[in-house]
Amino acid sequence: MTEIRPLTPSECLRLLSSQPIGRLAFSEDALPMIRPVNFFVHEGDIIVRTGVTGSIGKLTNEVVAFEVDSVDPVTHTGWSVVVIGRVALVTDVDDLVRLADPRHRPWPSGERSRFLRLPIEIISGRSLRLAEAVPDSATSQV
Repeated sequence: MTEIRPLTPSECLRLLSSQPIGRLAFSEDALPMIRPVNFFVHEGDIIVRTGVTGSIGKLTNEVVAFEVDSVDPVTHTGWSVVVIGRVALVTDVDDLVRLADPRHRPWPSGERSRFLRLPIEIISGRSLRLAEAVPDSATSQV
C-alpha cells in the first residue's frame, strides 16, 4: 500500500533547502520547457544563477514552477516540493554582491553573471512511502 501525505509549508521549505538541484518549468515560444538547475534558497527566495544567453537567462517577470524531489529506491520513500512564483532578475548591486558568495558557485562552467530570484508565492509538497518491497532473495526463488 502507498502512503502519500501532504507536507506543511515549513516542511516544504526545509526539504527544498536540502537539495542543490531542482527543475525549473517555464514557457518558451508557447511550449512547456523544463530544465534542471542548481539553486540555493536565500531569505525565503529561490536563487538561480545563469548566463545572459539561453532560455533561462531570458526569463523576467514570468510565472514559473520549480520542483525539487528526492527518492530513495532502497527504502521506497521520497518527497516532492513544488513552488510557483514570478521570476525576477536581480539588479540591486548589494544583492548581487551577497548572492555571488563562492559557496553558491554554479555547477556548470562558463559565464553565469545573471541572478534570478523566484519568490515563493505558492509552495506545496507530498511525501510518500511505498509498499514494502519484495526482497531479492524471495523473487529469485520463484
